[in-house]
Amino acid sequence: MLGQPEAECLRKHHELAGRLKRMEDFIAMCKERTVEAMDRFLHDLSFVPLDKLTWSPTPTAKSALEIAAHCAGYSGAFASIISAGKFPSSREEFLGPIQSAIDSIVTLEQAETMLRQGIADTIAALDTVKPEQIGTIIDAPHGRPPFRFFLTLPAMHLENHAAQIAYLQTCWGDLEVHL
Repeated sequence: MLGQPEAECLRKHHELAGRLKRMEDFIAMCKERTVEAMDRFLHDLSFVPLDKLTWSPTPTAKSALEIAAHCAGYSGAFASIISAGKFPSSREEFLGPIQSAIDSIVTLEQAETMLRQGIADTIAALDTVKPEQIGTIIDAPHGRPPFRFFLTLPAMHLENHAAQIAYLQTCWGDLEVHL
């Protein structure tokens, strides 16, 4: 029979092991959701006709190609935040490389290649996250979000922009649900 100190130590060890398992499960869920979101985004994008790729409903709205370039540019930026465990020191430091990446894209193939690489980098970055990082708060120009927000952001970002692609499709009369 264990004495009181040993039993307490064992209880804390089991509690910590359970918490670490939940954190590892959370990271695994983020990785899976990010890959699924990329696959869904690219699936929806595959139904955009070539003659509609640069079409937008208004002069200030983004076209499907611009949305794809946007997603591609940001995908690598999310990976860098996750890898570093912190937000860049300024908005400009964060947005500058993203805008350069977006501006370099002129074809759907370039957008898809950059997006796939950015998501591969994001998955690799998620593999480096230590469970104790998940609950931390990081400094960012827009406030002090929890680090876990940035772990879920790549998937959320792609899911939201996939909805924009679906909306554009309805604008030109494609009312089919693309499962």
